[in-house]
Amino acid sequence: MIKDQSIQVFLNELASKASTPGGGSAAAIMGAMGAALVSMVCNLTIGKKNYAEVEEELRSVLARAEAVRERLADMIRADVEVFDQVMSAYGLPKDTEEQKAARSHAIQVALKAATEVPLDCARACLETIKLSQIVAEKGNLNVISDAGVAVLAAYAALRSAALNVYVNAKGIKDEAFVKARLTELEKILEGMDTLTESIYQRVNGKLG
Repeated sequence: MIKDQSIQVFLNELASKASTPGGGSAAAIMGAMGAALVSMVCNLTIGKKNYAEVEEELRSVLARAEAVRERLADMIRADVEVFDQVMSAYGLPKDTEEQKAARSHAIQVALKAATEVPLDCARACLETIKLSQIVAEKGNLNVISDAGVAVLAAYAALRSAALNVYVNAKGIKDEAFVKARLTELEKILEGMDTLTESIYQRVNGKLG
């Protein structure tokens, strides 16, 4: 599976002429790195006597971060699969009216799937940003910079996932589907630039 490859192999494939993995997989792995860094801060805070009062909360954060990291890691492969589904649909024959209709239907089904995957990635990145806020406020000061890296990675992943939602949604003819997904995406994005910057500044303020 693609998520089990070495980093070098993944980067080589990302840089190659091959269409996959691409930006969607990159977004998922950025989000997963953000979640992993949240877990790191939790793991280096839990068990420290100076942070005993937040230990229970950070154990909960750790469990959530690990769950979202696994979700995002699975999306690395899922993005490749839906892209391949779209390409396969566009490659279907279109010589007869029946073939044209079948091809059009297959394209629409594939584009919807290719919209759902990055939207789910955006949902997961939103959760990661919120978790990074907690560890930025309560995590071990010795690794607090990692909470800042976590939120920046998650935010970059969120914005990247949004681009993949937009590019696939524009080809979908089902207006109700598109409206529902784009409305949800806009709600996810709302205020995240401000929140990310505030978390970053909070972390930066603790480094002096």
